[in-house]
Amino acid sequence: MNLYLGIDFGTSGARAVVIDNDATILDERRYPHEIGGQWLNCWEKALLTLLAQIPGELRGEIRAIAINGTSSTILLTDATGRPVDAPLLYNDARGSRMVERLSQVAPANHTVLSATSSLAKLLWMQELPSFAEASYLLHQADWLGFLLHGKLGISDYHNALKLGYDVEKLEYPEWLERLEIPINLPQVVTPGTPIRELRPEMAIKFGFRSDCLVCAGTTDSIAAFLASGAKLPGEAVTSLGSTLVLKLLSRTRVEDARWGIYSHRLGDLWLTGGASNTGGAVLRKFFTDDELVRLSQEIDSSQVSELDYYPLLKEGDRFPINDPHLPPKLEPRPDDPQEFLHGLLESMARIEARGYELLQQLGADKLTNVYTAGGGAANSTWTAIRQRYLKVSVVCSTNTEAAYGSALLAMGVLASGCK
Repeated sequence: MNLYLGIDFGTSGARAVVIDNDATILDERRYPHEIGGQWLNCWEKALLTLLAQIPGELRGEIRAIAINGTSSTILLTDATGRPVDAPLLYNDARGSRMVERLSQVAPANHTVLSATSSLAKLLWMQELPSFAEASYLLHQADWLGFLLHGKLGISDYHNALKLGYDVEKLEYPEWLERLEIPINLPQVVTPGTPIRELRPEMAIKFGFRSDCLVCAGTTDSIAAFLASGAKLPGEAVTSLGSTLVLKLLSRTRVEDARWGIYSHRLGDLWLTGGASNTGGAVLRKFFTDDELVRLSQEIDSSQVSELDYYPLLKEGDRFPINDPHLPPKLEPRPDDPQEFLHGLLESMARIEARGYELLQQLGADKLTNVYTAGGGAANSTWTAIRQRYLKVSVVCSTNTEAAYGSALLAMGVLASGCK
C-alpha cells in the first residue's frame, strides 16, 4: 500500500494529512504554534511532533511527503543550512524602502514591487550584519523540506514567484541577475517534484520506509486550492480565514502589482488572484465564535445592509485596493450587534465581488462558481450574502485543509495533469 503525507504550515499552526491512492484521508493531525516562541524552533518542533503523532503502521507505508508554507516567508542560512538570523514572515513589510530600488530594475507592476515580497525582504536582509554569514535564501517550505531530505537550495515555482522567478519561462530573469545578490538563490523545480529520499536517520527514528521521497512543496493558499476540488477555468476558491484570499483558475495569466494581483502557474493553467487584509481576524476583534454563530443565524441574508464598511484591523490593504495607507472604515457602528455583524459580512462580500470583477476586467476567465475554504466557509448566512453579490454558485470546498492539497501534491497531482 502506498500512502502520501501532506503537511501544512499556516499562520496559526501546522497540520498533517495522510491519504491513500484513492485520495481518501486515513489520518489527520494538528499542532498549534506556541505563542511567543522562536519561529524556527516552533516550526521544527511542530514538524517533528506531527511526524511522531502519525500512527506507526501508516508511517511505514508513506511513499512521499510534501510541505506547504506561508507565501513569502523567508530565511537565510549558512552553507550547512543553519539559519543565520530570524525569518521574516509573510506579512513583514520592512522591505518597503527597497521597493523604489526594485522599481528601477524590475518590470513595471511586477509582483516583487511590494513591501512584503520575498525579494524586497531579501534586499532588506542584505543590509543586516548577519548577512555576511549567509549562503542560501530559503522559503519556509524549502527549509522544512531540507530538514527532511538534507539537500540545500531547492524551491518550487509557487514559492519562488515573489522572489522574481519567471514562472512562464521557468528561469530567473536577467533583470534579477543585475541585482548581483551575493548568495545562492534556490534552484526552482515544479511543485511536487521528488527531491531526495528522507534522510536515513529521520527514516529510522520515525519508522518511515527507506525509499520515502520528499517532494518540492508549495504555498499554503495553493495547497488549499488543490484541496478544494476546483479544476476548470472559471472556477475559483475564496479562503475565508484571518484574511480574504481569492484565486481564480484562468487560461490567461493576469499580473498587475498596482492592484495586488499576481498569477501562479498551475500545470497548463494560471491561478490568478490576490489577498485582502479584511476577513475573520476583523470579525474576531468584535465577536466571539459563539456570538458569530448565534448572531449570523438571526440575520436575514436576503436583505441588503445599508452599512458600508471597509473592515480592517489597521490601515492598509493589498487587494482589490493596493494602498498601504487605506484607513479602516468601521463607522457608524449601530448599537445592535446583529446589525453591526450584518454590515461587516455584507461589506466583506462586496470586497470579494469587487476582487473577482477586477480579475475578469484584466483578462481572467469568466467566473463560473466559487469554492469556499477557511473558517468562514461554515457560516451559511455569509455564504448566502456572498452568493447574492457574486451571482454564481458558492459551495464549500471538497476538502478545506491545505495539508490535504499538499498530500495530493506528494501523490503527483500536478505531474499527472490533474489541475
